[in-house]
Amino acid sequence: MKTTISHIKADIGSLPGHTVVFPPVVEEVKRFVKENSRNLLSDFFISHIGDDIQITMIHNKGINSSEVHKLAWDAFKSGTEVAKKVGLYGAGQDLLKDAFSGNIKGMGPGIAEMEITPRKSEPFIVYMMDKTEPGAFNYPIFKMFADPFNTPGLVIDPNMHEGFIFEIWDIVEGKKIELPTPELTYDVLAMIGSKSRYVIKRVFTKPSHEKLPDENVAVISTDKLSLIAGEYVGKDDPAGIVRIQSGLPASGESLEAFSHPFLVSGWMRGSFNGPLMPVGMKDSKMTRFDGPPRVVALGFVLKDGKLSGPVDMFDDPAFDGARKTAVDIVDYLRRMGPFEPHRLPDSEMEYTTLPKVIAKLQGKFESIDYPKKGKKLKESTRDMD
Repeated sequence: MKTTISHIKADIGSLPGHTVVFPPVVEEVKRFVKENSRNLLSDFFISHIGDDIQITMIHNKGINSSEVHKLAWDAFKSGTEVAKKVGLYGAGQDLLKDAFSGNIKGMGPGIAEMEITPRKSEPFIVYMMDKTEPGAFNYPIFKMFADPFNTPGLVIDPNMHEGFIFEIWDIVEGKKIELPTPELTYDVLAMIGSKSRYVIKRVFTKPSHEKLPDENVAVISTDKLSLIAGEYVGKDDPAGIVRIQSGLPASGESLEAFSHPFLVSGWMRGSFNGPLMPVGMKDSKMTRFDGPPRVVALGFVLKDGKLSGPVDMFDDPAFDGARKTAVDIVDYLRRMGPFEPHRLPDSEMEYTTLPKVIAKLQGKFESIDYPKKGKKLKESTRDMD
């Protein structure tokens, strides 16, 4: 029987700024889901990273279920009331509309869902990021499912040797395309390197996969809050679900993709590039320069609609080196202050508050008299040496 894993997250208020969730708000969300999920969910788990509360739900309603989405929406609304009572910063920030309209997409919260045919043992990892954008998943998902130097299973496991299919979204134009690897690996890279526009939404097995033909094995939330709201209201703080083992990347292969703290966009005011630091959930406070951007990994096993776990996968000294490298990168980048490439380029600052600052100066600009094409410039009398 088909089973659906739905992961929905939102920032509904944090303490003291954009640092960390407030435990009573998390408990209220948990209480609401527990008391209102009977006959809807077979299991759920509440987690968090930075200022985002995350709800992982198991059910058989399929993706885009109005009932499941409404449950999450109402739980976040209930938590928002607690956040407002104590005056938390950004209370209800990601709830961009007043009332639920049948589907949570486009309403602010991030969503990653997949409908699967569960294996005898169904292990998966939920990856949660804060202070960055959906394209931050492009690098690690590619590494997991298409890079043999990260995932040797692509070479030595017959069930992985044929590769995978990447569904890539153009989040500016609202289009998508499916590209197989390894056949079109370079085409995939040509697109996903532009991580602010082209994002990996899903990964599928190929029909030839012996154990999991035509199965969705990874999914990423791709909601763009800036494009929904028309101005900066916080980065998208994406989440992803990645199935592992038995013809898919092993647990360690999946985690290995985060062993190098690659640069992502977001960080302070959603306007800076910074290293993605893998941390345990207890270390997911956003402190230095409201960051640095971080990722938490929770490992589960699903059986008969019930979850076992999670294991806090990055809460391990094996990732101390990655964290040290991330801090070194932070020290280097912060010395650049508001200059590119630490600060994002203008094309990505369009939906931040920077245009309001520049707009005040527009009337003070003067035209520059460039020489017409073909007209020889006067020789300068200044010594050219």
